[in-house]
Order: sequence, then structure tokens, then C-alpha cells
Amino acid sequence: MTTTYWTQVDSPLGPLLLTAAPTGELTSLTVPGQKKAPVVLEDWTRDPGPFREAERQLAAYFSGDLKEFRLPTRAAGTPFREKVWAALDDVPYGGTVTYGEIAARVGAPRAAVRAVGGAIGANPLLIVRPCHRVIGADGSLTGYAGGLERKVRLLTHEGVLPPA
Repeated sequence: MTTTYWTQVDSPLGPLLLTAAPTGELTSLTVPGQKKAPVVLEDWTRDPGPFREAERQLAAYFSGDLKEFRLPTRAAGTPFREKVWAALDDVPYGGTVTYGEIAARVGAPRAAVRAVGGAIGANPLLIVRPCHRVIGADGSLTGYAGGLERKVRLLTHEGVLPPA
């Protein structure tokens, strides 16, 4: 049986739930009310130790001092999802990309945009793997597993959207 470590970290988006593998890689980062977010199980181990660097980098990100996360991560998904998630890692701070552009980056046909959207929606590492930077082809702020309000807050924080 593999141990799952977890902790909660306060953030401007609310308490973040972080999980890690026994080897220390971050396996998920979720927000309250997120669709398909993991739920802390009885056999998980609460321990802030494996998350010190993630907590430091998240604080630096939210204070405006960090533009790119450098954390060991391990997110399991289908080969297609993992390709899409890797493409998300290349979207720079303060930038956006469309679902169609992600599809092209992973070599998927234009018709695969819905599958790309599904893979993005299944991203287990919100904020760290910047799925909030993906927008609709018409520039609209389409779905976000953490809620559109949080997507707006993240894009405003990164200077993509003007302050309200």
C-alpha cells in the first residue's frame, strides 16, 4: 500500500489541498469545491514536511515574485492527457493559449478540441500546471475546474486581465 501525504495551504483562492507521493512529488493541488477533487481519506498521512517547497513557491507566486514553478510533480493520466498537461507547462506566466493551440501542440486534429478540453479539465495540479491560461478561440474565459471566478482572479493576478 502506498502512502499519500497531504496538507492544506492558505492562499488568496482559499485553502489549497496538496497531496504528494512518498517520494515527495506533488500529485495534486486542488481548491475548495473543485470538480473531481480528491477527498482526504482516512489512511492518508497529514504532514506538511513534503510540501515546504511547494508552499514557499505558492507564496512567492501569489506575492508576485514567482513566474514559473519548479517542483517535482507526478500526475498519472492517459498518454494523451499527459501530453496535454506537458503542453500546459509551456504556457508562460501572463500568457494565454486556446484549446485549439494546445491540440496543435500535441499533434491532435482540430476535431480533438473537446478531448483536449477534457484533459485540461482533469489536470490534477491547478495553478502549478497553468490550465487557467487556456481560453476559448474567441477569447472567452471558458470552463475551469476551480471555478471561473478563480480563473479570473489568476489571470488578473498574472496581468492578462485588468483589475476589476
